[in-house]
Amino acid sequence: MNIKKISSGNNKIKKEYKDILLQTKSDRRILANVPDKTKLRSNKDRRGSQTIDNFSGNINDYILSKQIGMRYKVQYNVEVTCSSSKGGKKTSFVSSGIDISMSGILLRISKEHMLLMKEADRILLKFEITPGTMPEGLEMKVRINADMARTEQVSESEYLCGMAFVKPLSVYASKKRGRYMLMISTFLLLFITSFIVLMRAESVIYFKFNKWLYLYSIIAACFLLSRYLFGFLYREVPIDVDFTPGVSILIPCFNEEEWIQRTIISCINQDYPIDKLEVIVIDDCSNDKSVEKIEETIQKLYDSGDQYDVKKRLKYIVQKGNKGKREALAAGALEAKHELVVFVDSDSFLDPFAIRNLVQPFKDPKMGGVSGRTDVANTYTNALTKMQSVRYYIAFRIMKAAEAYFDAVTCLSGPLACYKKEIILKNREAWLNQSFLGQKATFGDDRAMTNFVLKNYRTSYQDSAVCSTIVPKKYSVFLKQQMRWKRSWLRESLIAGKFMWKKEPFASLSFYMGLVVPIAAPIVVLYNLVYVPVTYGIFPKAFLVGILLMSLLMSTAQMFLRRSTTWIFGMLFCFYYEAVLLWQMPIAWVTFWKSTWGTRMTPSDLKELKKKEKKLLEKRAKELKKAKKYKREDSHEIFTDE
Repeated sequence: MNIKKISSGNNKIKKEYKDILLQTKSDRRILANVPDKTKLRSNKDRRGSQTIDNFSGNINDYILSKQIGMRYKVQYNVEVTCSSSKGGKKTSFVSSGIDISMSGILLRISKEHMLLMKEADRILLKFEITPGTMPEGLEMKVRINADMARTEQVSESEYLCGMAFVKPLSVYASKKRGRYMLMISTFLLLFITSFIVLMRAESVIYFKFNKWLYLYSIIAACFLLSRYLFGFLYREVPIDVDFTPGVSILIPCFNEEEWIQRTIISCINQDYPIDKLEVIVIDDCSNDKSVEKIEETIQKLYDSGDQYDVKKRLKYIVQKGNKGKREALAAGALEAKHELVVFVDSDSFLDPFAIRNLVQPFKDPKMGGVSGRTDVANTYTNALTKMQSVRYYIAFRIMKAAEAYFDAVTCLSGPLACYKKEIILKNREAWLNQSFLGQKATFGDDRAMTNFVLKNYRTSYQDSAVCSTIVPKKYSVFLKQQMRWKRSWLRESLIAGKFMWKKEPFASLSFYMGLVVPIAAPIVVLYNLVYVPVTYGIFPKAFLVGILLMSLLMSTAQMFLRRSTTWIFGMLFCFYYEAVLLWQMPIAWVTFWKSTWGTRMTPSDLKELKKKEKKLLEKRAKELKKAKKYKREDSHEIFTDE
């Protein structure tokens, strides 16, 4: 179970969810993906795949072979059925699966069962891949033939047996349910799209009866359908193995002792030329054990071997005071020695090929910044994280991909984004000193920097550059995060609106439609769900059907593109958005100049906290003074009566 029960002071039971992450089996080398400059690594690595140094085939085949060889720690009950041609005998027994990959599974079996398997002509394995134990889209019941690949005796009566599947699990999944889900999702996408078009055709017919309402409906439908259309048309830039510009990865850190070690290792453990990649960690004066964890990780990596040049490529900076994320990134940019700078959040983990993929769009000299794809690392923790997983995937694979179709991505997201260093340094002071309505901007650094880039350069999105990030598992933290994002979106969108009209016509039109739709949404919802039913006594069935279709569109796109069982949570997220998150927008209208994060104690949050504490003390002082005054008056009245 991933739920802990914690008793509080008033004897109430609180649920505390523990993050569920993929548990990969560690390689004997810490930096298994880093090219070995000494060329001492053998032709075959631990996973049975060739290394990049001596691979002569297609780079995509090489990446696929590495992904197939990735092993995950599991605890599966595996039913093994051994069939022998001698007498047609079948024997079944249950064993323990302890790690699994796309290509095979490692079983813990007894000596007796191992002898049965050696004598068998055919071995059938039955087990279930439970959600969260392998990458999304593979959760299913498996019935697959396998061959014995290797055995190892661990005790007198127990063996480890490596089983190789006759076909990779990805192929098996595609045949078992991939086509089925593809057919259903394709049919639903066509049906939903057609239904939305028909409903908007009705809006055109009845336009004269309520011009503003039907105009909003038409704009919203056009915006949504165009995003999905261009999102599906999007294609990533293919890898050119000879294009490897210098890259400096910057990791700003503030109170991330739980995840910072994993982040650092994922950034340095990249399949990228070692003389072209460096990692700089900037701690923003954390008050937990983040610095200790950083030092411990760096020392461990320093000891990993000279062939990786880690001492020359990895360093850390500790800020003297808590100055904020922008200051940390700006300090790192000054230290960066390469032409491209990558920002990575301290709770985000890079795929081994993330950097190689991320730099490819920079073959275009006019490209100024590129965003990678961010997946949710703790998807299967609870319902909230599952909703966010679908939302993240659609936000990147559809929404950002649609913007990338026109080289006009409006937010190069914080978990993984790459910029030309010259652009950062050129706009460094303006970025650091940005203020809005007299308030210093302390969040929305990714959108703010994107605006500086987008004003004069192209921005894009590379779907194959993947990182995973930890998302909030508590609703209180999630709501604060969403409020911060809405404020930064509103502020930076108003700034971007000053120059987006100069971009490609369709990109600029889409941007302005995307600005109008969320801002006006609360008013439209109130009008349809409150004003119309109360004033005219009409049940808003058409509006509710529209919301249902929007939620189905998101979920079906997730099913079509990812084949994941989390697709249903896309609908839940849409309903949650309409019921809760939508109403943060009016609050953002009147508070978007605020600079507090709400989820961590930044300087602005500390300043705001001190203000609240001061007001509270003043209030208590007034109450105390008032109480003393009443006490004196009561005493005087008693004395007079006597």
